[in-house]
Amino acid sequence: MKNILTLILVFFLANYTLAQKLNKEYDALMSEVYKEDGPGAVALVVQKGKVLYRRAFGMANLELGVKMKPENVFRIGSITKQFTASAILRLRDEGKLRLDDDITKYISKYPTHGHAISIEHLLTHTSGIRSYTEMKEWDAEVQKKDFTPTELIAFFKNQPMDFKPGEEFHYNNSAYFILGYIIEVVSGKSYEEYIDSVFFKPLKMTNSYYDSSSRIIKNRAYGYNKNEDDYMNQDFLNMTQPYAAGSLLSSVDDLYKWYSAVMNDEVISETSRKEAHTPHLLNDGQKTGYGYGWFIGNIQGSKMIEHGGGINGYLTSSIYLPDDDVFVAVFTNCTCDDPDKIAKKIAAITIGKPYEWKKMKVDEDLLTEYEAVYKSENGEQRIITLKNSQLYSMRSGVNKFEIYPFEKDKFFFQSDADGVSTLHFVRASNNEIISVISKSTGYDIEWKRTKEPIPTLEKIDLDDSITNKYVGKYELASNFMLSIFKEKDQIFIQATGQNRIEIIPFEENKFRLVDVDAKLTFNMDENGIVTSLTLHQEGDSEAKKIE
Repeated sequence: MKNILTLILVFFLANYTLAQKLNKEYDALMSEVYKEDGPGAVALVVQKGKVLYRRAFGMANLELGVKMKPENVFRIGSITKQFTASAILRLRDEGKLRLDDDITKYISKYPTHGHAISIEHLLTHTSGIRSYTEMKEWDAEVQKKDFTPTELIAFFKNQPMDFKPGEEFHYNNSAYFILGYIIEVVSGKSYEEYIDSVFFKPLKMTNSYYDSSSRIIKNRAYGYNKNEDDYMNQDFLNMTQPYAAGSLLSSVDDLYKWYSAVMNDEVISETSRKEAHTPHLLNDGQKTGYGYGWFIGNIQGSKMIEHGGGINGYLTSSIYLPDDDVFVAVFTNCTCDDPDKIAKKIAAITIGKPYEWKKMKVDEDLLTEYEAVYKSENGEQRIITLKNSQLYSMRSGVNKFEIYPFEKDKFFFQSDADGVSTLHFVRASNNEIISVISKSTGYDIEWKRTKEPIPTLEKIDLDDSITNKYVGKYELASNFMLSIFKEKDQIFIQATGQNRIEIIPFEENKFRLVDVDAKLTFNMDENGIVTSLTLHQEGDSEAKKIE
């Protein structure tokens, strides 16, 4: 008996010590970002039904000095899409619709521009329909208005198609808005009524709601934005507009109830769940990394099902690792500190596969071997350059980042923006580098080495009388500004809440961003007055000059 008690005590102490170690690591990640006197966050970690960590940081209301607590309720933004997709799949399970149904079956006069657009195209963000949240017309004034579902569909439906259905993946709020309306047509209930009666109430999700700015919601955390160094109350958004794409509220505890029910096939059938959690393929067979309402990825090789949300005043992240039965959620009441990377690092720590890279020393002669232009299957570039003994990687449309070796031919990103990604260079039998594989929390992408020369920045000289015209503030989106300013002989751009970046002219009104794959064009009227700028970065976005 004594030996048995000793073994039990040893086992208990070992588990207690491990729990303490995990809690310290979780605390370190959370407290580094979410400070006591700033907007806060709540984190929940559950493994095999056991709560490992449940803690709140910072403030739920800055003006009233109310501290955050684990029970707080947040806007969950695009995590709403899980509920919308599950509602569609449940109706399919009940034989009330088909995923290959054309959307005109439910919206008879929807202009499809001669294309067949199916419910599945909407679920997988492959419809080609223009997302209303990317329309210039969706400005701060429009965002204050009440819309019925049919009114908002009318707001965006006549926009041109971005691509043919099934040809590309492009994250799309219009698609999920339309899905919400289809749920109403098929079920005979409003979207809010359907989600509440079919999901929230049966699953006892008592702290989950369709959001309303006027309704009193117990434990609601107030939302904030950040403008440079100052916190600001969230910009107003009428919650009739995010609708089935992002209008739900929940707590981390309720979201765990949801994930648990989904994975136990209490929400949709096993067949539907497996389909929802399988990456969709484009027409050409290329993976999208998205199923029906969930992104599909991995944490250090362990399968991951996840979705985050970003909406006025709030950012959220939710993760489930099916092979390890681990759930992680991190919700914050400010758009200033994205919880996604923190949640993924917490998940990695929980399964004993932390993202911990140790820099190794490599001779500069070896580093020069990696310099080249690499291209992925879809034509995206990744440029590897060497400067002052430091290796850099720059992908199409993204900033340049420092990379450091941790094993032979393997590099990690030191930057906060890419802390869970690595690059693995591949050599042929003759030892020449032929490609690089980018590994992150999504699917692996191979980039083939090309013989193209590494592009260089060519600068032209411009008189102050020309560059002075460009100085000012440009509104890219509601309360999101691009500031153009000069210091001595340099010109810079700085986006709201971001670091400044030098810009270099290559034509009189055209500039390249230093260490970022992006360009600017300054637009003028017939009198030579600068009226706007166009940012060329994974598409074109125009920003009106307001100051």
